Amino acid sequence: MTVRVQTDPFDLGAELAGFAAGRTDIGAQVSFTGLVRDDGGLRHMEIEHYPGMTEKAIAGIEDQAIARWDLKASLVIHRHGVLAPGEQIMMVATAAGHRVAAFEAAEFLMDYLKSRAPFWKREVTADGAEWVAAKDEDETALNRW
Repeated sequence: MTVRVQTDPFDLGAELAGFAAGRTDIGAQVSFTGLVRDDGGLRHMEIEHYPGMTEKAIAGIEDQAIARWDLKASLVIHRHGVLAPGEQIMMVATAAGHRVAAFEAAEFLMDYLKSRAPFWKREVTADGAEWVAAKDEDETALNRW
């Protein structure tokens, strides 16, 4: 059970190879990686957070996922700082005895990270910078849990 908030890029292959390595009580492992998407004209994205508070909030939601889906392992990595289009923003990995639990727990964590995790995102284009507002569909996704 790991939460990391960092500026440095992560090696997805290495993270997945080490995630839950050697465990024989796992029947399913699920991962998701979020990327900076350019819908046209994005120079970069700036992601801010409050150190300590952010990790604590994510760890709290991770604890809920562990209890609800009986996860055997979980990993949340979220980057902050200046990120260019195509760069990895975050990853979630979950491991459980069965695939449904691993998939649902991963979706739950991703929905939380998208809508409630204490990160502030600003998109910078040639026209200036604009804070990213919450989207109704993200709230709807989170409310299903």
